[in-house]
Amino acid sequence: MTGMTKSIKPLDKATTIAFGCIILLLGVGAIAEPNFLSATYLVQQLQVASFLGVIATGMMMVILLGHIDLSIPWTISIGGMMATGASGILGPELGVPLAVPFGIACGMTVGLINGIGVAYLRAPAMIFTLGMNAVAQGVMVYHTGGFAPQDSGTPFMRELAVGHLVPGVPNPLLIWILLGAATVFVLTRTTLGRQIYAIGNTERAVFLSGVNTRRVLVICFVFSGACAAAGGILLSGWANRSYQAMGDVYLLPTVAAIVLGGTNVLGGRGRYMGTVAGVILITLLQSILSVLQPQVYFAEFGIKLPADVFRNIVFGVVIIGMLLLYARGAKVQS
Repeated sequence: MTGMTKSIKPLDKATTIAFGCIILLLGVGAIAEPNFLSATYLVQQLQVASFLGVIATGMMMVILLGHIDLSIPWTISIGGMMATGASGILGPELGVPLAVPFGIACGMTVGLINGIGVAYLRAPAMIFTLGMNAVAQGVMVYHTGGFAPQDSGTPFMRELAVGHLVPGVPNPLLIWILLGAATVFVLTRTTLGRQIYAIGNTERAVFLSGVNTRRVLVICFVFSGACAAAGGILLSGWANRSYQAMGDVYLLPTVAAIVLGGTNVLGGRGRYMGTVAGVILITLLQSILSVLQPQVYFAEFGIKLPADVFRNIVFGVVIIGMLLLYARGAKVQS
């Protein structure tokens, strides 16, 4: 019993604060909307959070390395659009059963190019992935002619997004739980996980110790691309359609959720439980902003902001604040 107790690490300060904010938001939501704490609504919020959670899982691995993946928006779009259009590309016999793996493979390809550019060409991750996002956008617009070749999801995609393999548990939430468990295992129980944290702290020292740091970078970027594409597939199944720029609204919430959970944006520190808390916090914050519509109060003072612009301002302030907070402290391995 003593050994088991020692193996369970207590929540760090950032994660504890994030969960505290979740409780606070639940209270605010209950005051603003009586049905906010109903089981049906909370399960729905967890289902919505699952899409962001799957995407954030891959991004977190890249951020732990001290890099960032700004190609997430159009990697999401590529995953969803290539999965829904697989029957037109691969033919109906192969396209329908292979729609999901085909979409994920396309996302992994984007991640592989990002990984090679950052690891082997030594390009700055922020610039290279931002450029890759633009390239992906151009390729998809050219390939599709400005619209999805077939914008409706397959029955399997629909089942993944809205079905319930376990009664009462939406399939996206189940997928997020399984993906999260695998990620926690990799980060805490494998050599790869230790290398990721070490590279995030001092990549040069890890490289000089004999670790193939380039391989680790490529693996994490490929994983990020796969998770983004998987998120796009789930979103397409949920809406039963895919469309251009469907991932644009997920970049800021993804980064905000990760840094809110305590992951150091400079790399080397972070726990997956913190990312889980950050994802739920961001989802609840979006929900409450939709309910309260605070931009309406600003309009009374002549400040007119659309709802999406106001949300982006909130997320941007969060990211900048956390960046300043971490930049003032020393980077230590979690």
